[in-house]
Amino acid sequence: MTSIFPIKLIGQELNPDATERYLKLFQDVVEVVQEQYVDDVDSKELIESALNGMLMSLDPHSGYLDEKYFDNLRLNTKGEFGGLGIEVTMENGFVKVVSPIDGTPAARAGIQSGDIITHLDDVPVLGMTLDDAIEIMRGEVGKKIVITLLREGVDDPFDKEIIRDIIELISVSGEVKYNVGYVRITTFNEKTSRDLKKVIKKFKKEHKNLYGYVIDLRNNPGGLLDQAVEVSDAFLSSGEIVSIRNGTGEVERFTASYGDIVDEKPIVVIINSGSASASEIVAGALQDHKRAVLVGTDSFGKGSVQTIMPIRDGAIRLTTAKYYTPSGKSIQSLGIIPDVFVENISHDYQENMDSEKRRINNLESDLPGRLENTQIHKDQLDKIKKIRKERMQIAETRFKDPQLGYSFDLILGMHSYNKISHR
Repeated sequence: MTSIFPIKLIGQELNPDATERYLKLFQDVVEVVQEQYVDDVDSKELIESALNGMLMSLDPHSGYLDEKYFDNLRLNTKGEFGGLGIEVTMENGFVKVVSPIDGTPAARAGIQSGDIITHLDDVPVLGMTLDDAIEIMRGEVGKKIVITLLREGVDDPFDKEIIRDIIELISVSGEVKYNVGYVRITTFNEKTSRDLKKVIKKFKKEHKNLYGYVIDLRNNPGGLLDQAVEVSDAFLSSGEIVSIRNGTGEVERFTASYGDIVDEKPIVVIINSGSASASEIVAGALQDHKRAVLVGTDSFGKGSVQTIMPIRDGAIRLTTAKYYTPSGKSIQSLGIIPDVFVENISHDYQENMDSEKRRINNLESDLPGRLENTQIHKDQLDKIKKIRKERMQIAETRFKDPQLGYSFDLILGMHSYNKISHR
């Protein structure tokens, strides 16, 4: 999760204490390197590397951003940038994939959450900073890059060739299936809250009395704090959404305003290990307020806030706070635990569907010489056939995408229960 507003400007003077002595030591070392190193040294690169090393020693999400990278970051939050479409972090000196972004070259190439990138165009990642690796992966649109991956369950490293492209983030998309509104949120940029409201408004205009909503946050790496708050607020009418606590113990609380854009209909939120940061704020808020049922696997576990601070020719990205869910939990390194744990284990789709069809086609109605039901009207029979067809389609979804299939099942189950309880 990144906060870029308000932007703090860094002062250029330090208090005269022990820090001054260490800064002089740093200056002495730079001078010795410039004078004595075997090859010519670019002072700018040397000092920027030192700054980045200092900041990255604090945590994987802090770092120094040169002017070019800072400009790219500001473009990212606006919803468009060039590159592969992959969210990454640093782990043990290697680049780790948090998640590929839907519809991007990385996603089409089959990059998966948890993949470890060891080489970029045969150049080892070990020894690079995270920003260096990101800069290489961005490159020129239309040019290919070969990335070498390690993947859990695969014995040997393997290569993927990807063609760089313009990454235009469509942060919210959706469709209505089985009278359930399905909403996919891929990132939290400046357009996310606005686009969510557009999608929901379209659903409600075209489909009356929806049973509920499925909000898919899988492989959503996060983004802007204010957007996570606004998306959570869209589904909550009161109460705390998230609290932010900085290093001095100061607490900032964000609370929901009155109004629920889905009219208090049931909500299921899907998460997985690629759901990070802002995604976890939304999932945690809706779970703690018992506004949604969470389905899937444990989320990524990034419970910190980074502030981008312009400084001279670039900026620093510094972890400035930790966030807490409404119940006061920090999810740092723990993640959000779903209410219903469902892994997306690949199934033999055709075998499962054949089995399901055999089961359905082995009913009383298939037996020769059966008694006919003369009490049922044609319109009732047509309704039953329609329901059966929908259930078969959901079964197909469950075999292809178990987490999504179970989410539809939950919404339909809650709808049926509410109908019974309100009789």
